[in-house]
Amino acid sequence: MSTSMSNQSDHQLMDLVFIGAGKVATNLAVALTKAGHRVRQVYSRTEMSAKTLADKIGADYTTSVDEIVRGADIYFISITDSALAQLAGTITQGREEALFVHTAGSMSIDILPCPRRGVFYPMQTFSLERMVDFQHVPCFIEAKDADDAKMLHALACDLSDKVYSLSSHDRQYLHLAAVFCCNFSNHCYAIAEKMLADHGVPFSVMLPLIDETAAKAHVMSPVRGQTGPAARGDDNVMNHQQQLLADNPIWQQIYRLMSQDILNFQNSQNSHNSHNSHNSHNSHNSHNSHKLP
Repeated sequence: MSTSMSNQSDHQLMDLVFIGAGKVATNLAVALTKAGHRVRQVYSRTEMSAKTLADKIGADYTTSVDEIVRGADIYFISITDSALAQLAGTITQGREEALFVHTAGSMSIDILPCPRRGVFYPMQTFSLERMVDFQHVPCFIEAKDADDAKMLHALACDLSDKVYSLSSHDRQYLHLAAVFCCNFSNHCYAIAEKMLADHGVPFSVMLPLIDETAAKAHVMSPVRGQTGPAARGDDNVMNHQQQLLADNPIWQQIYRLMSQDILNFQNSQNSHNSHNSHNSHNSHNSHNSHKLP
């Protein structure tokens, strides 16, 4: 994986078309417009979503694939993975000279059946209610053509100081890791929120704990930062808490599997540390033995 930490680019401003008007498309289109690029048109199957995004950025919009304009520098396809697989051929047909890129983390570049194809994947969680500042959002790019890769790299550098080139093969594991870091952890928040609400406790009491847990990940390995009953092997607490979840077998199973995996990580880490300590001790003794007469 190659990286760039520069946000300076020497290319001219680009004409763009967005196919899709959801969370990723909205955040990306707004950010690129603020960076000085022109979004000529927004396509969406529903007029309301197409018009809403178009109005935000001063673009035209359409709900017809046949009316998607020609001649743009880059066509961003930012739709669901299933829709991408179904519509890629239709969208690119007759525009084979154009550069099409998708924004999906889990999909291969080759899902796009056109000579000039690429990927522009901003790895962040997006919503329509809160626009993301792209300055520190890692952007992962890929292109079949070297010149197109340079173009995407320059465009990404207009938004972010963290730009990476990454293959489709490696990006699928990046996306998988993001699902664990973001989607699964957020679902754990949802479980906690429901659990607390059932007992009259506001979820806001958890926010300092969430913030500190995230802050620790900036300065130490998550394995080292792990705390709680599973990390310390407290069977009494774990057995009791699993009994509290008896009425919800899915949550009980999640608790059991997560606790076991935390314990496995901790045992692996302890074994690794013990092995290193043993090697260090042997090395120290060996070093001292050379000093003996």
